[in-house]
Amino acid sequence: MQRSPPAEPISWLRRVTFDLTGLPPSPEAVRTFVHHSHSSHQSYEALVDQLLVSPRYGEHWAQWWLDLARFAETDGFEYDAERNRAWQYRDWVIDALNHDMPFDEFVQKQIAGDLMGDETATGFLFAAPDMPDLNNQNERRHVLLNDITTTVGSVYLGLTVGCAQCHDHAYDPISQADFYRLRAFFDNTVLPKERKPLGPFVRVFTEGVPASTVFVRGDFKRPGATIHPAFPRLFGETPPNADRAVLAKWLASKNNAIFLRTMANRIWQQHFGKPLAAIPGDLGHQGEAPTDPALLDWLAAELPLQSWSLKKLHKVIVMSKHYQQAAAPRKRLTGEMLRDAMLSVSDRLNLKTGGPGVKLPLPKEISDTLLKKQHEVNPDATEHNRRSIYTFARRNLRNPLFELFDRPDAQMSCARRNESTTAPQALMLLNSEFAHGIAAKLATDLNAAHGSDATALITDATQRCLARQPTKAEIEAGRKFLHKQTSLTPNFQAALADYCLALLNSNEFVYLD
Repeated sequence: MQRSPPAEPISWLRRVTFDLTGLPPSPEAVRTFVHHSHSSHQSYEALVDQLLVSPRYGEHWAQWWLDLARFAETDGFEYDAERNRAWQYRDWVIDALNHDMPFDEFVQKQIAGDLMGDETATGFLFAAPDMPDLNNQNERRHVLLNDITTTVGSVYLGLTVGCAQCHDHAYDPISQADFYRLRAFFDNTVLPKERKPLGPFVRVFTEGVPASTVFVRGDFKRPGATIHPAFPRLFGETPPNADRAVLAKWLASKNNAIFLRTMANRIWQQHFGKPLAAIPGDLGHQGEAPTDPALLDWLAAELPLQSWSLKKLHKVIVMSKHYQQAAAPRKRLTGEMLRDAMLSVSDRLNLKTGGPGVKLPLPKEISDTLLKKQHEVNPDATEHNRRSIYTFARRNLRNPLFELFDRPDAQMSCARRNESTTAPQALMLLNSEFAHGIAAKLATDLNAAHGSDATALITDATQRCLARQPTKAEIEAGRKFLHKQTSLTPNFQAALADYCLALLNSNEFVYLD
């Protein structure tokens, strides 16, 4: 096979900036990169290092992890009650990624953080949908513990262990007893019905590791044989008296090959839009074999060799010749990246970090479907321009832009987002109040800087939105558009806003490469 030609420097710049920070490169960053690009490798490496130390890195990569953690700030189900402290887990993830916490420690704390002096990290376990007011609290507990076990298996082992909660797994060597042995590590969970400030999710662990039971056919009313916490038997012996700390250390270990392959596959997917093994949540018999097993094994071994540094592994990938090739398939921005990019190019993005999720205004036809107090809007309008990672994550209702562009519903762990193409996506970007507000702000700034100089306006708008210079043909087409549109709109600035809206709707803005 022949390699594709190298990507144009500006294409690579835009690609790597979005990949590592979720934001477009600023015009200043483009000019600096172009000025120094004659010393290609050095300028590329300097840019990557700069992006990796930016706080924007953790904000972007946290969303990948929150998808896996099925994170939301509400319970779901009928009442979708708010979890007032759920945002603390989200901020923990962002902070841990920005500080490049060793990835083995990052994982271990999410399994046993309360035993390691970092209880907030265990928000991973309890981010699932929940029904605190369920009449039968035994059923509630049973469902939640099954969810925790299923999620731990799929996220960290790339196996569908949840298929064994009612019967032995039909395809992989995981028995029903294996499922409940794994679940037993979490069986000392206490789920208070009242919301007291005991922890980030009002769920805590008691001391000791209790014996558990296998539930016949998965029915919580039919307890069966007694079992004790243990790893699934295909992974070998479990140390005696193992608790969650032992489980955590075993999961995130350089000796756990399936964990390493699972994580390497996920990271590759985020950079290239496609994993090496096509079903990242199922590396078992029903999954698909990796397209390049040797590469997957090499990446898996590289993570501990890089001292468990995700940032170092990112750098290895984005500095590779493979990544620096011209891309064959285009990768679309997520809904969160689209919103953040639109705020960024219009100079409206509020880079404040952390804190409770910001409740954004919603169209009346959507807010009217919510229960009382669920359609509150943050009174500070500047908060509405925060990065998407900091917007309130309601389980039963996603922001319309996020929903149209395939944000998962957080009902279960999401290993790979869908990428649909639908007419409402175009209608949202072309007609929504948000899109028109962004275009109007961009036009106002351009008009203030360049007056009615069409060439300067088109050049600056293209640099801001597409991170490149316009071609002569694009300048001529833009001039004709502005001239014609001025006769159809109240004034020249309104025509310019329509031109900006067209740029924001272009494939080149919505896609990478």
